[in-house]
Amino acid sequence: MARTGRRPGNVDTRQAILDVARAQFAEFGYDGVSLRGVARAAGVDPALVHHYFDGKSGLFADVLALPMDPAAVLPFILEGDQRELGERIIRFFLGLWESPETGPRMAAAIRGALSSEEGSVRLGAFFVREVMQRVAAQLQVDRPMLRASLTGSQLIGVAVARYLVRAGPLVEASTEEIVAAVAPTLQRYLTGDLPAALASQVPRG
Repeated sequence: MARTGRRPGNVDTRQAILDVARAQFAEFGYDGVSLRGVARAAGVDPALVHHYFDGKSGLFADVLALPMDPAAVLPFILEGDQRELGERIIRFFLGLWESPETGPRMAAAIRGALSSEEGSVRLGAFFVREVMQRVAAQLQVDRPMLRASLTGSQLIGVAVARYLVRAGPLVEASTEEIVAAVAPTLQRYLTGDLPAALASQVPRG
Protein backbone atom coordinates (compact mmCIF):
# COMPACT_ATOMS: atom_id res chain seq x y z
CA MET A 1 0.00 0.00 0.00
CA ALA A 2 1.30 3.47 -0.84
CA ARG A 3 1.86 5.96 1.92
CA THR A 4 -1.30 7.98 2.45
CA GLY A 5 -0.90 11.73 2.66
CA ARG A 6 2.81 11.83 1.80
CA ARG A 7 3.66 14.29 -0.96
CA PRO A 8 6.84 14.95 -2.91
CA GLY A 9 8.74 18.13 -2.25
CA ASN A 10 12.11 19.70 -1.67
CA VAL A 11 14.10 17.08 0.22
CA ASP A 12 16.05 19.55 2.37
CA THR A 13 12.95 21.51 3.41
CA ARG A 14 10.95 18.38 4.08
CA GLN A 15 13.78 16.88 6.14
CA ALA A 16 14.19 20.10 8.12
CA ILE A 17 10.50 19.99 9.04
CA LEU A 18 10.80 16.32 10.02
CA ASP A 19 13.86 16.99 12.20
CA VAL A 20 12.11 19.82 14.05
CA ALA A 21 8.90 17.81 14.42
CA ARG A 22 10.78 14.80 15.79
CA ALA A 23 12.41 16.95 18.45
CA GLN A 24 9.16 18.69 19.37
CA PHE A 25 7.14 15.47 19.60
CA ALA A 26 9.87 14.07 21.85
CA GLU A 27 9.81 17.13 24.11
CA PHE A 28 6.13 18.07 24.18
CA GLY A 29 4.26 14.89 23.21
CA TYR A 30 1.68 14.55 20.48
CA ASP A 31 -0.91 16.89 21.97
CA GLY A 32 1.68 19.56 22.78
CA VAL A 33 2.84 20.08 19.19
CA SER A 34 1.20 22.38 16.64
CA LEU A 35 1.94 22.61 12.94
CA ARG A 36 2.39 26.37 13.27
CA GLY A 37 4.98 25.84 16.01
CA VAL A 38 6.86 23.28 13.90
CA ALA A 39 6.85 25.65 10.94
CA ARG A 40 8.12 28.53 13.06
CA ALA A 41 10.97 26.44 14.51
CA ALA A 42 11.88 25.11 11.06
CA GLY A 43 11.80 28.61 9.55
CA VAL A 44 9.22 27.77 6.88
CA ASP A 45 5.72 28.89 5.98
CA PRO A 46 3.04 26.84 7.80
CA ALA A 47 1.47 26.10 4.41
CA LEU A 48 4.55 24.05 3.52
CA VAL A 49 4.00 21.73 6.49
CA HIS A 50 0.42 21.14 5.36
CA HIS A 51 1.61 20.62 1.80
CA TYR A 52 4.21 17.99 2.63
CA PHE A 53 2.45 16.16 5.46
CA ASP A 54 -1.32 16.72 5.22
CA GLY A 55 -1.87 17.64 8.87
CA LYS A 56 -0.38 16.76 12.24
CA SER A 57 -1.37 13.09 12.09
CA GLY A 58 0.43 12.76 8.74
CA LEU A 59 3.51 14.50 10.11
CA PHE A 60 3.60 12.22 13.15
CA ALA A 61 3.16 9.15 10.94
CA ASP A 62 6.24 10.22 8.98
CA VAL A 63 8.22 10.92 12.15
CA LEU A 64 7.47 7.35 13.28
CA ALA A 65 8.03 6.06 9.72
CA LEU A 66 4.59 4.48 9.73
CA PRO A 67 3.63 3.04 6.33
CA MET A 68 0.41 5.07 6.29
CA ASP A 69 -1.49 7.69 8.25
CA PRO A 70 -4.22 5.87 10.20
CA ALA A 71 -6.34 9.01 10.38
CA ALA A 72 -6.45 9.18 6.59
CA VAL A 73 -7.54 5.59 5.96
CA LEU A 74 -9.95 5.10 8.86
CA PRO A 75 -12.96 6.63 7.06
CA PHE A 76 -12.75 3.90 4.43
CA ILE A 77 -12.59 1.16 7.08
CA LEU A 78 -15.49 2.61 9.06
CA GLU A 79 -17.80 2.81 6.05
CA GLY A 80 -20.40 0.10 5.56
CA ASP A 81 -22.33 -2.29 7.75
CA GLN A 82 -21.29 -1.94 11.40
CA ARG A 83 -22.08 -5.64 11.88
CA GLU A 84 -18.96 -6.37 9.83
CA LEU A 85 -16.75 -3.66 11.31
CA GLY A 86 -14.68 -6.04 13.43
CA GLU A 87 -13.78 -8.15 10.41
CA ARG A 88 -12.90 -5.11 8.27
CA ILE A 89 -10.61 -3.75 10.98
CA ILE A 90 -8.71 -6.99 11.59
CA ARG A 91 -8.36 -7.73 7.88
CA PHE A 92 -6.94 -4.28 7.20
CA PHE A 93 -4.64 -4.45 10.22
CA LEU A 94 -3.28 -7.89 9.34
CA GLY A 95 -2.89 -6.79 5.73
CA LEU A 96 -0.48 -4.05 6.80
CA TRP A 97 1.63 -6.48 8.81
CA GLU A 98 1.58 -9.25 6.21
CA SER A 99 2.60 -7.00 3.32
CA PRO A 100 6.33 -7.21 2.46
CA GLU A 101 6.23 -3.45 1.81
CA THR A 102 4.51 -2.20 4.95
CA GLY A 103 5.10 -5.04 7.42
CA PRO A 104 8.79 -4.34 8.17
CA ARG A 105 8.06 -0.62 8.56
CA MET A 106 5.21 -1.35 10.96
CA ALA A 107 7.52 -3.56 13.02
CA ALA A 108 10.30 -0.96 13.06
CA ALA A 109 7.93 1.85 14.01
CA ILE A 110 6.29 -0.08 16.85
CA ARG A 111 9.60 -1.39 18.19
CA GLY A 112 11.00 2.13 18.17
CA ALA A 113 7.97 3.60 19.89
CA LEU A 114 7.93 0.89 22.56
CA SER A 115 11.67 1.07 23.25
CA SER A 116 11.27 4.01 25.62
CA GLU A 117 8.63 5.39 27.95
CA GLU A 118 8.58 8.68 26.04
CA GLY A 119 8.03 6.91 22.74
CA SER A 120 5.22 4.82 24.20
CA VAL A 121 3.50 7.91 25.57
CA ARG A 122 3.75 9.73 22.23
CA LEU A 123 2.40 6.76 20.32
CA GLY A 124 -0.37 6.31 22.89
CA ALA A 125 -1.49 9.93 22.61
CA PHE A 126 -1.51 9.70 18.82
CA PHE A 127 -3.42 6.43 18.90
CA VAL A 128 -6.08 7.87 21.23
CA ARG A 129 -6.53 11.14 19.34
CA GLU A 130 -6.28 9.97 15.74
CA VAL A 131 -7.56 6.40 15.87
CA MET A 132 -9.67 5.57 18.92
CA GLN A 133 -11.58 8.84 19.03
CA ARG A 134 -12.41 8.55 15.34
CA VAL A 135 -13.64 4.98 15.74
CA ALA A 136 -15.64 5.94 18.83
CA ALA A 137 -17.31 8.82 16.98
CA GLN A 138 -18.83 6.32 14.53
CA LEU A 139 -20.25 3.99 17.17
CA GLN A 140 -23.86 4.59 18.15
CA VAL A 141 -23.44 2.63 21.38
CA ASP A 142 -22.76 3.17 25.07
CA ARG A 143 -19.18 3.86 26.21
CA PRO A 144 -17.70 4.25 22.71
CA MET A 145 -14.21 5.25 23.87
CA LEU A 146 -13.93 2.20 26.12
CA ARG A 147 -15.03 0.01 23.22
CA ALA A 148 -12.51 1.60 20.86
CA SER A 149 -9.77 1.23 23.48
CA LEU A 150 -10.54 -2.46 23.99
CA THR A 151 -10.41 -2.94 20.23
CA GLY A 152 -7.04 -1.21 20.03
CA SER A 153 -5.61 -3.29 22.86
CA GLN A 154 -6.66 -6.48 21.10
CA LEU A 155 -5.03 -5.41 17.84
CA ILE A 156 -1.78 -4.39 19.54
CA GLY A 157 -1.69 -7.67 21.45
CA VAL A 158 -2.08 -9.69 18.26
CA ALA A 159 0.60 -7.65 16.49
CA VAL A 160 3.14 -7.95 19.30
CA ALA A 161 2.58 -11.69 19.78
CA ARG A 162 2.43 -12.63 16.08
CA TYR A 163 4.94 -10.28 14.46
CA LEU A 164 7.32 -9.04 17.17
CA VAL A 165 7.55 -11.74 19.86
CA ARG A 166 6.62 -14.37 17.25
CA ALA A 167 4.74 -16.69 19.60
CA GLY A 168 4.69 -20.08 17.83
CA PRO A 169 0.97 -20.90 17.48
CA LEU A 170 0.09 -17.37 16.38
CA VAL A 171 2.88 -17.32 13.80
CA GLU A 172 1.81 -20.70 12.45
CA ALA A 173 -1.86 -19.73 12.14
CA SER A 174 -3.04 -18.50 8.75
CA THR A 175 -4.39 -15.00 8.24
CA GLU A 176 -7.88 -16.43 7.78
CA GLU A 177 -7.61 -18.33 11.06
CA ILE A 178 -6.60 -15.14 12.88
CA VAL A 179 -9.47 -13.23 11.27
CA ALA A 180 -11.97 -15.93 12.22
CA ALA A 181 -10.76 -15.96 15.81
CA VAL A 182 -10.34 -12.23 16.42
CA ALA A 183 -13.11 -10.60 14.36
CA PRO A 184 -15.97 -11.76 16.65
CA THR A 185 -14.13 -10.42 19.70
CA LEU A 186 -13.58 -7.04 18.04
CA GLN A 187 -17.21 -6.96 16.96
CA ARG A 188 -18.36 -7.65 20.52
CA TYR A 189 -16.12 -4.88 21.82
CA LEU A 190 -17.44 -2.46 19.20
CA THR A 191 -21.17 -3.13 19.10
CA GLY A 192 -22.06 -5.95 21.50
CA ASP A 193 -23.24 -5.91 25.08
CA LEU A 194 -20.64 -4.94 27.63
CA PRO A 195 -20.32 -6.93 30.86
CA ALA A 196 -22.77 -5.65 33.46
CA ALA A 197 -19.98 -4.34 35.68
CA LEU A 198 -18.71 -2.10 32.88
CA ALA A 199 -22.07 -1.12 31.44
CA SER A 200 -23.30 0.05 34.84
CA GLN A 201 -20.40 2.44 35.40
CA VAL A 202 -20.75 6.13 34.70
CA PRO A 203 -19.81 6.66 31.04
CA ARG A 204 -16.49 8.38 30.43
CA GLY A 205 -16.78 8.58 26.66
